[in-house]
Amino acid sequence: MKKQYSFKVIAGLALVNSMLLCTQASATDLESIRFPLVRPAVLGQTCALEAKGKVKVTTLGNVEVMDVKIEGLPSNTGFDAFVIQVPNFPFGMSWYQGDIQTNGRGKGYARFVGRFNEETFIVAPGTPTVAPLTHTGDAGENPVTKPIHTYHIGIWFNSPADAVKAGCPGATTPFNGEHNAGIQILNTSTFVDEEGPLLKLKP
Repeated sequence: MKKQYSFKVIAGLALVNSMLLCTQASATDLESIRFPLVRPAVLGQTCALEAKGKVKVTTLGNVEVMDVKIEGLPSNTGFDAFVIQVPNFPFGMSWYQGDIQTNGRGKGYARFVGRFNEETFIVAPGTPTVAPLTHTGDAGENPVTKPIHTYHIGIWFNSPADAVKAGCPGATTPFNGEHNAGIQILNTSTFVDEEGPLLKLKP
């Protein structure tokens, strides 16, 4: 009888654990969003035609984790990821997140931690304030602005030369740490300007 009781207890605990795991999985799904990265429509038919990507953002309560995967790009090449106001030029307010390096198959992955949800914004209240001049092209002071939400994602070639090698335009843009990046190659333009994908994740 004792052995039978023990078996029932173990079976019951296993069932409870299984239910808890299912509940946790469901909660995680509800607190995550997924969306694609696509080539900008302005790119020609010689520029990295297979380029694409996908993003998953998961909330951990007081912070979000953003996983970015890109593919169909030149191998062993550097790219730069930004959170931006609108997906296409002139991009609006933009926030540098970090670098993504592709492997020998043209695939890359990076994880960023920050605030990537409905409350993501940039603000500069009051009067202009002196800003550090670290790199060529830096502004000496900030523009004054009310809160501006930044719900889109953009990916840039880290180098204009790498963009040219991929059959893309060789324009120089400020979208890397030294402000000498190449063109944008992926963005979230499947969403309208005012409703970027990060808006979908509620804090």
